[in-house]
Amino acid sequence: MDTIANRTFDELKVGDSASLARTLTRVDIELFAVMSGDVNPAHLDDEYARSDMFHKVIAHGMWSGALISTVLGTQLPGPGTIYLGQSLRFLKPVGLGDTVTVTLTVARLDPEMHRVTLDCTVTNQDGQQVATGTADVIAPAEKVARPRVALPGVRLREKGGRYRALLQAATDAPRVRTAVVHPVDTVSLLGAVEAAREGLIEPVLVGPEAKIRQAAAQANIDLTPYRIVPTEHSHAAADAAVALARTGGVRAIMKGALHTDELMHAVVAQDTGLRTGRRISHVFAMDVPTYPRPLFITDAAINVYPTLEDKRDIVQNAVDLAHALGLAAPRVAILSALETVSPKIASTIEAAALCKMAERGQIEGAIVDGPMAFDLAVSAEAAQTKGFASPVAGQADILVVPDLEAGNMLAKQLEYLAEAQVAGIVLGARVPIILTSRADGPLARLASCALAALLVRKSGAPAVIGSP
Repeated sequence: MDTIANRTFDELKVGDSASLARTLTRVDIELFAVMSGDVNPAHLDDEYARSDMFHKVIAHGMWSGALISTVLGTQLPGPGTIYLGQSLRFLKPVGLGDTVTVTLTVARLDPEMHRVTLDCTVTNQDGQQVATGTADVIAPAEKVARPRVALPGVRLREKGGRYRALLQAATDAPRVRTAVVHPVDTVSLLGAVEAAREGLIEPVLVGPEAKIRQAAAQANIDLTPYRIVPTEHSHAAADAAVALARTGGVRAIMKGALHTDELMHAVVAQDTGLRTGRRISHVFAMDVPTYPRPLFITDAAINVYPTLEDKRDIVQNAVDLAHALGLAAPRVAILSALETVSPKIASTIEAAALCKMAERGQIEGAIVDGPMAFDLAVSAEAAQTKGFASPVAGQADILVVPDLEAGNMLAKQLEYLAEAQVAGIVLGARVPIILTSRADGPLARLASCALAALLVRKSGAPAVIGSP
């Protein structure tokens, strides 16, 4: 077993030295920033760094200082050392890819106090000094040899990073006039106003005016820029919003403080709703920090037990969304418990049928495969271990679940166990419908609005309609 041992004060003599070499990576910089809270753009922002005096991203100065501490604590003098003081002078920057060597040399010994002064030198791969200084420590009096502690692996995850890219893409599109249905609480009203401030939507507030204004007063929101369409109650608000969409007054609908069923009842009404020739379905757009690509899950909110015909539309709706977000040929995994077709599990038979439908052009614009277990869809390693060959395995963009129960559980597991951000949208109607939850964070709410904005832009229809 690898061990680290110290040198006691009595073992030390002037001129003793120890060294450590380390190559600077971006992960080193990010870890140091996370630990210290120092987010100086000189260390983290490539665009800014190119314009500063060094013209590149550089390490925090104290990253070199931390390496000096490593040598003190593990080599010279080693375990049991007490750090008293440190002086440092930084001579040159350390850039990404630079290899620095830290060398500590015993300069003075104080037998009475067991104090040691060490000269510290940090040089780069070209032999140039990047930092110098001295360290003062109390050296250990007793010999220590201990197993080297195995450090946990660290994986940095940028929570919501893909959503921020999505918002950037959506703000380049015109604002989408959006009916916000029954925004009578601060959460739903703030969500709409924040999306407006980000340049994503132009909200039309539909609901009881007195309650909307009360919510605005509680949240200190100025409603002057926004049109209000007054209604008596939430049911009437849903009907009014759908009517605005039917006449072209709005190009999207956003759920406020009413139940999803109440809103969707107005959307799917036979003669007055927003039905098209395609089945209406829901897509969760997930930003999963542990997965290297955007992930869509469908349907986990609208169709409880969809038929094979329903699933064809569910898949196509999700594929169209992926196209709007720039995925030209999204990979679609039809999920089941098995990767083989079994007459005992209906979802495997439907998966095989959907693949054949895609092969014959009934589903367009995607690479479709299934049935496929979840691990095979998202893990190339699992697929290789099981000998499962598929153009979708390990790199699925869209996960099509057997039913709403499975989809809802999968989405919630990713949200609460994998720290995923969850945005949602309803497709297949005349206009996209932004579904948000009270539990959604601000970024997820904005991402849902961004999805609608990109869908409207992709449809070619005007994103902003004249006053209805």
